[in-house]
Amino acid sequence: MKKDNILEKVLHYFNLDGETEKFDIIHETIIKDINFRGTNLWILMFAIIVASVGLNMNSTAVIIGAMLISPLMGPINGMGYSIATYNFPLLRIAVKNFTFAVIASLVASTFYFAITPVSNAHSELLARTSPTIYDVLIALFGGLAGIVAITSKQKGNVIPGVAIATALMPPLCTAGYGLATAKFNFFFGAFYLFTINTVFIAISSVIVSQVLRFPIRTLVDETQKQKVNRIITGVILVTIIPSIYFGYGLVEKEQFTENANNFIRNISIFEGNYLLKHEISAGSKSINLVYGGGSLTEAHQKAIVEKAKDFSLEKANISFKQGFSFAEFRTELNEVENLKAEINRLSLMLKTNEQKRDSMAKVNEFGKQLLSELKPLYPQILSTSYSETMVFTKDSVIKRDNVALVLVSSKNRSLNNTDRTKITDWLQARLTDKKVKIHFEEVR
Repeated sequence: MKKDNILEKVLHYFNLDGETEKFDIIHETIIKDINFRGTNLWILMFAIIVASVGLNMNSTAVIIGAMLISPLMGPINGMGYSIATYNFPLLRIAVKNFTFAVIASLVASTFYFAITPVSNAHSELLARTSPTIYDVLIALFGGLAGIVAITSKQKGNVIPGVAIATALMPPLCTAGYGLATAKFNFFFGAFYLFTINTVFIAISSVIVSQVLRFPIRTLVDETQKQKVNRIITGVILVTIIPSIYFGYGLVEKEQFTENANNFIRNISIFEGNYLLKHEISAGSKSINLVYGGGSLTEAHQKAIVEKAKDFSLEKANISFKQGFSFAEFRTELNEVENLKAEINRLSLMLKTNEQKRDSMAKVNEFGKQLLSELKPLYPQILSTSYSETMVFTKDSVIKRDNVALVLVSSKNRSLNNTDRTKITDWLQARLTDKKVKIHFEEVR
């Protein structure tokens, strides 16, 4: 008995009967939200433009605003409610209004993206092109929260939260972007996400409507009920199977990325090589590695590929690139040093040649210096010249001596032997060279 009492108390907390609104009020609320005329129509038009601009500008805040003001959930809840109560006339009205809303949204968003100068697909657009089983769960439980709020006396702030979570308007506008830019993979991916949201919000309405035992307002036989149930089952299966496949692919990609990151942390430094850059592509299961430091040999690459097996990356395509290499740096450094040495050698040669040229110029001018020094002592000297030459002698071995040569020109017989001896002694002292060759020339 105690266990039964505890169970009853627990179930009492989950009981909705005491907070459920009157069925007639719920019925009128759902019918009012189905219709797209007047206020709802204008709100739909504004929501389309806001969502399209938000996606185009990659603005999360604007997209959330479009989700909040979008009235698309009304016809979807109406379809679920009419199916649960087998109200086929109401179902036709809900489908008609929903179809009109979808077409209007596609036309408006396609037109906007066709004329906007900004046509790049940002992250907010891309996020709505690859639906998975997780989107099914969001739509189902979000829809359950929404229909429970509609049927409850305590509405609270559930409906805005459901509108944000299930995100009906952005996928439709993304599909319009796909049509405007002829990117049909975007169109089909986004429209499939919109279909998932639509179907499972409607299914959640069916579930809650049947759990709360909404009254059936039309006559229906058991055969029609079975037919409706079969159709619902078929729609659920057709919608959910692709999402399971995509969800499995998403899990695989996430697992590959996690394993690849762990692998990269393990081989960031390998045999004197440093990982400079890496790229992970979960879609193609490829990893690109750029190493610097030492030379990455084939043996190193094979060892790295072998290590990838420890991280469940046997099927990964691992490629390598050599970045900055110490060996190449040393080679380049040696080349730079050799170039510097060659530059220094050439500079020294130029300096030596300049010194020789300067020395030759000084030699050529030295005769003038000697004339200026001898002329005051011996006015009869007319000119002097100075040069340096070599004297070759041949004994058993050829010898070569550097010799200074001075030519002194004077008037005919103006210098006697005593003068010539004095000039010779003076020149030897002046040049500090006893081997200097002095030639006296008389000019008539």
